[in-house]
Amino acid sequence: MMMNRRSLLLGAGGAVAIASQPFGLGAAHAAQIRKVGLQLYTVRELFSDDPVATLEKVAKVGYREVEFGGGGYDAMDHKLLRKTMDRLGLKCPSLHIGYDALLEKFDASVTMAKTLGADTVVLPYMVDKHRNAAAWEAALVNFNRFAEKLKAAGLNFAYHNHDFEFTVKPDGVSLYDRFLKACDPALVKIELDLYWAIHAGEDVHALIKSLAGRIYAYHVKDMRADRSMTSVGSGTIDFASIFKMNAIAGTQHFYVENDQCPAPYIPDITKSYQTLRGLRF
Repeated sequence: MMMNRRSLLLGAGGAVAIASQPFGLGAAHAAQIRKVGLQLYTVRELFSDDPVATLEKVAKVGYREVEFGGGGYDAMDHKLLRKTMDRLGLKCPSLHIGYDALLEKFDASVTMAKTLGADTVVLPYMVDKHRNAAAWEAALVNFNRFAEKLKAAGLNFAYHNHDFEFTVKPDGVSLYDRFLKACDPALVKIELDLYWAIHAGEDVHALIKSLAGRIYAYHVKDMRADRSMTSVGSGTIDFASIFKMNAIAGTQHFYVENDQCPAPYIPDITKSYQTLRGLRF
């Protein structure tokens, strides 16, 4: 995934290699996303019923990257999933693995990630019991430990947000600010869910600037005027203005996700795919 004719460096000491980003330059020097990904949680009902057929449908839409999450994928035949992806020309750069699984089944999680071809493990969610100051701080110690152990195993680590990290503020300090302060930026990267950050009231442009070079991937889902989820292009979020900041963000992957994707699912993910592939910024 190379960017033609240029690369940029960000910051006095850190480099963000835009040459490694999934962009291309068109005739008018506008960037676009070359490889649009899909978080498979979006189609979890289909995937749970028939994972091979679902991957075939996803590839037929045009997606070239998938991120595993939900749908019972962790209990499936990972060699078969990998074989299917190879046949369809799909890559799995990252996958979602829960906190308890990383605590209790770390070695199996690493094996699963490598079998599916992933280079990054994403922690997708933290349940209510972790959302107080003491429990959160204790969990953040494990975030760093997960990242160190994954690096030793040849994998990267990232954390995926919802809205609660921004809105829950023990002693006036948000869980997200605590996360940023406690976790090693060299080891713990960020999968920024744009919808949930905006839903929480965050200025995502300012947020991206504060996370310069640390954003591994975006979750891309749109928001209606009533703040409900919808396919990309059917809502109010100005994704072009967000993606123009990629020289700052350093984002490598763009995963469509719709937690509330309506059946029969494929029209919704097709709309999102076509919107992102057609976007110029």
